Amino acid sequence: MTELRRAAGAARGRSSVPEATVARLPLYLRVLTSLADRAVRTVSSETLAKAAGMTSAKVRKDLSYLGSYGTRGVGYDVDFLLGRIAAELGLTEDRTVVLVGVGNLGHALAGYAGFRSRGFRVVALLDVDPDRIGESVGGVAVSPLDEMEALVERNQVTIGVICTPAAAAQAVCDRLVSAGITSILNFAPIALSVPVGVDVRKVDLAVELQILSFHEARKRSAPATGGVAAPTRSPGRRAGGRSGESDDPRLAMVTRAPTGPPTLGTRGTGPLVGTTGGTSGAATGAVTGAKTGGEAS
Repeated sequence: MTELRRAAGAARGRSSVPEATVARLPLYLRVLTSLADRAVRTVSSETLAKAAGMTSAKVRKDLSYLGSYGTRGVGYDVDFLLGRIAAELGLTEDRTVVLVGVGNLGHALAGYAGFRSRGFRVVALLDVDPDRIGESVGGVAVSPLDEMEALVERNQVTIGVICTPAAAAQAVCDRLVSAGITSILNFAPIALSVPVGVDVRKVDLAVELQILSFHEARKRSAPATGGVAAPTRSPGRRAGGRSGESDDPRLAMVTRAPTGPPTLGTRGTGPLVGTTGGTSGAATGAVTGAKTGGEAS
């Protein structure tokens, strides 16, 4: 009876798992997979939190949405929790993927063996460049874009990856949606407009570098003791006199720095930009939605 109540509670909670929690579940899954490979039977919330870069309180809160609370003094059963998270993420069966745009980035993604080990199988590669048609990448031949609809239907694909230049991305997105794709991973530096029921996650590596650049600028502008330099009067300025810019170049850098990096996430939260229906919005957490222009590949 207890197991039935827990299962019922998990089913009720499945539709209300916060997006921020969903974004962290793959991190827990990665840690648990590593533990299982080493034949570790149980794990505490503290150990799981440290390996995932979280706090133990956050781990316990996240896992409570799955109906898995662990055992006091023992921790979580690794195999059980691994299965619960995999089921929650829909990874109990392989997901087929179609990738459009086999340029430099698309070529690298198509050949990445890590997708298969995580339950994703690239079954179709599409491009408009006649020189690439027929080329084999990761054991899959590149097909012309005109074969998209037939390949999506034949392989029952629901996930599409866009690695095209920004100018072509929206048209490719529209065509993917028309073919039956309901989830899109977008590497093109542009925000996509999609209908309700279609999920989009945006990955912009250039924006990630820009965010790191912001933090590097803050480090250089901070005093040797750490932190951001506080405003000071220019040399020779009387107390109570008219304010002005400091002659200290470090302060000038701070006062001109942006107030903060773009926020990143799915539907407003999480490590990657996500959108469910409508126009995919501003950037969010692992990679984002600022427009940089140029090719995704």
